[in-house]
Amino acid sequence: MREAGQVLVAAVRLCREMAKPGVSTLEIDQEVETVIRKAGARPAFKGYRGFPATVCASINDEVVHGIPAAHRRLKEGDIVGLDLGAIVDGYYADAAITLPVGEVTPEVQRLLDVTRESLELAIARTRPGNRLGDISDAVQRHVEAAGFGVVRAFVGHGIGRELHEDPQIPNFGEPGKGPLLRPGMVLAIEPMVTMGHWGVRVLADRWTAVTEDGSLAAHFEDTIAITENGPEILTRVEPGA
Repeated sequence: MREAGQVLVAAVRLCREMAKPGVSTLEIDQEVETVIRKAGARPAFKGYRGFPATVCASINDEVVHGIPAAHRRLKEGDIVGLDLGAIVDGYYADAAITLPVGEVTPEVQRLLDVTRESLELAIARTRPGNRLGDISDAVQRHVEAAGFGVVRAFVGHGIGRELHEDPQIPNFGEPGKGPLLRPGMVLAIEPMVTMGHWGVRVLADRWTAVTEDGSLAAHFEDTIAITENGPEILTRVEPGA
């Protein structure tokens, strides 16, 4: 899983380079697939439950599962959430990042910052002896204190020899509740946050989830292994790296 995570590190770096005005989400998808396959890995999403692409590319009010397309070109001021996974020797890793396209307003940048911060706070609680609810509470408390909404319809998850394993990890909940966290568990934690109400709906393509009120949404995700010494982030791309 560390190897799969490092493949995604390279793919996320590529996403950062490509998220510019005029680039299509299909171009990003194709380049990411090339990077994953050249590393000897396989895309985790392509063909999963019929999903047609390597990357979920979600623009502005799209929360998750946007389908890449040649006609979907990024514009100055957009934000784009890119969710991707890789498989190495039967083991999975999963990561997501939301990127500004060119310059965005301070409030939109705040949405990105708060969502990323909520993931960091959740990871800090991913330690043996804590409960799953401690992770959920960390996200919800930070996001709602900033005046944003926490999406309820989609959750994080366990990950290993399957992309989605138990337990489910909501981004809202009570501290001290839920399963005990133990060394050896690996979790994909993924806050999804809106600038407005948390309600979402799925479009006619049966994949793309958008905010019900049209507000912008951000999504960040890392795959984290729980060790005796605390969390080990398998998919981490450090800022500026």
